Amino acid sequence: MKKVGFHTLGCKVNQYETQAMIEMFKKAGYEVVDFEQFADIYLINTCTVTSFGDKKSRQVIRRAQRSNPEAIIAVVGCYSQISPEEVEKIEGVDVIAGTGERAKIVQMIESADKAKKVRSVTDIMKQREFEETGFITYNERTRAFIKIQEGCDSFCSYCIIPYARGPVRSRSKEGIVSEVESLGDNGFKEIVLTGIHLTSYGKDIRNTSLIEIVEEINQIPSIQRIRLGSLEPNFVTEESIAKIKKIQKLCPHFHISLQSGSDSVLKRMNRKYSAEEYRDKVKMLRAHIPDVSVTTDIMAGFPAETKEEFEETYNFLESLSLSKTHVFKYSPRKGTPAASYPNQVDIKTKEERSNLLLELSDRKEFEFNSRFIGRTMEVLFEQESDFQKGYLEGHTDNFIRIAAKAEKDYIGEFGQVKLQAIEKGLVIGENTRLF
Repeated sequence: MKKVGFHTLGCKVNQYETQAMIEMFKKAGYEVVDFEQFADIYLINTCTVTSFGDKKSRQVIRRAQRSNPEAIIAVVGCYSQISPEEVEKIEGVDVIAGTGERAKIVQMIESADKAKKVRSVTDIMKQREFEETGFITYNERTRAFIKIQEGCDSFCSYCIIPYARGPVRSRSKEGIVSEVESLGDNGFKEIVLTGIHLTSYGKDIRNTSLIEIVEEINQIPSIQRIRLGSLEPNFVTEESIAKIKKIQKLCPHFHISLQSGSDSVLKRMNRKYSAEEYRDKVKMLRAHIPDVSVTTDIMAGFPAETKEEFEETYNFLESLSLSKTHVFKYSPRKGTPAASYPNQVDIKTKEERSNLLLELSDRKEFEFNSRFIGRTMEVLFEQESDFQKGYLEGHTDNFIRIAAKAEKDYIGEFGQVKLQAIEKGLVIGENTRLF
């Protein structure tokens, strides 16, 4: 039995796709081993969001080659799609596949020969169908990610992803529901719907939408929680809120991308909303959904971001009181308009601004979590905790991270936990009991 090791870089969608490829290899009779072990085949699922992602991909390829110089090394995903010639020049790479060829990766590797590279990178901009890769399984039995959408048509000025992933393609309702039912039958209680541009789900097919998919999953008895991946502000309307309020299993946690609180920066980013429009969306959610958690992404040091524009963003976040902000330093990506914009912000300034935003995020997260101290809340236990021996960690429906004393066999189960204190970035709970 040949051994194959996998390494994934990048987003949750990449992680899902790697898991799908693992399933393909298992069905074909391969033994899946840890990437650091000796293997006959190494498969690297790459990320190309930043130039650092490309560099990291090359480092991982070299690591695989050192582990076994005779192994077949396959490089798949976004880096291969955007820069196939560059990948082909890397010593040791035998198979190059883009973002539209995952379904045939086993056949590609089986046809590989160390003397001749196998390359399959099609024009992703011509893709019009969602690529089905089969149902996947996980070792854990708590939260499962399901990819329901591929591609992006937004073309933000800093982002290479539309060129790496192609146009919007939505998975069929039947395919989604079948996989969710399968995961539910195998013990999963929480489903996370994810995609490259999740808000666009249904744009390319008739008679469905993201909310309709959530309503459908809500009817599956074995699933107890539904969580949404990253959303765009245009998802939040009075009409959508009226519908999601009625979906009992949908978690009151919405990650809504912002990127900047300065209108002039948003315009240069080609983001299609203003800061005040974003504020209105958050207000709408808070007005209609009790205990809702709203998290976001912010980019520090976008080209030509002035001190005043940064202060606009900082003050905007200060006033919004989001529950958590994921902060990213702008990284120029060759092939995007922003990479050639004048007045690129220096590394030191980006670092300083990023640190200020991270400090603000930590303070706002503490303030949000403090509101729930003394409450008893439902927690899905996911893993053992490093906080203290005998403690497990999990999340509430609004994604507060909890550590509570509980038996190890509580993992994968829901418990009622009284929130008592905040320590080391964790909310500590007591009086745990299962439903």
